[in-house]
Amino acid sequence: MIKVLLADDHSAIRMGLEQLISEQIDLEVVGSAPDGLQAVSLADSFNPDVVLMDLSMPVMDGVEATRRIVAAHPGTRVVVFTSYAEQERVMEAINAGATGYLLKEGEPDELLRGIRAAARGEAPLAPRAARALLDARIERKPAEGLTKREREVLILAANGLVNKQIARRLVISEKTVKAHLTNIFQRLGVSDRTQATLWAERNGLLAAPRE
Repeated sequence: MIKVLLADDHSAIRMGLEQLISEQIDLEVVGSAPDGLQAVSLADSFNPDVVLMDLSMPVMDGVEATRRIVAAHPGTRVVVFTSYAEQERVMEAINAGATGYLLKEGEPDELLRGIRAAARGEAPLAPRAARALLDARIERKPAEGLTKREREVLILAANGLVNKQIARRLVISEKTVKAHLTNIFQRLGVSDRTQATLWAERNGLLAAPRE
């Protein structure tokens, strides 16, 4: 039997989750908390296998509650269950120790599969949360991984210069520009100029003036 702890400040949501989970022969709700602090206390009392954790709650939010539960109970898997899919929210939860991130807009079966997957040690992720993590992985690639020349090419390309203009500005051949762009795309984990430009914007590289 998989022991599940619920943490959500909306009583209607908690009741709905309890009903859904109670209908499963392999799942059991051992506690229900309206805020993060009570979730931490109940986790200490019941040592659940999986915690379904909302993020926005009074007294203590879901991120801090996740951090405390994971620190005190390494075997407990916290699965965030929220309406938020913004990259910052996803990263905060994962960095706090959450092993999964599911959205309330998902189907009930998706949630049940996520609980069981987390109990097995897997990491259930809603598609939008997975996309946010992938974007964050791309953005974390340091600009220092590029050579000085590659940074110059990237900045000029991101500022809208075509290969011929970049070649003239840097006094190199267009073939060399293309080679640099290929290397840049590979290093950043992107596939085209648009994505490379987005990466440059997010990493504060667009300081060069347009031609």
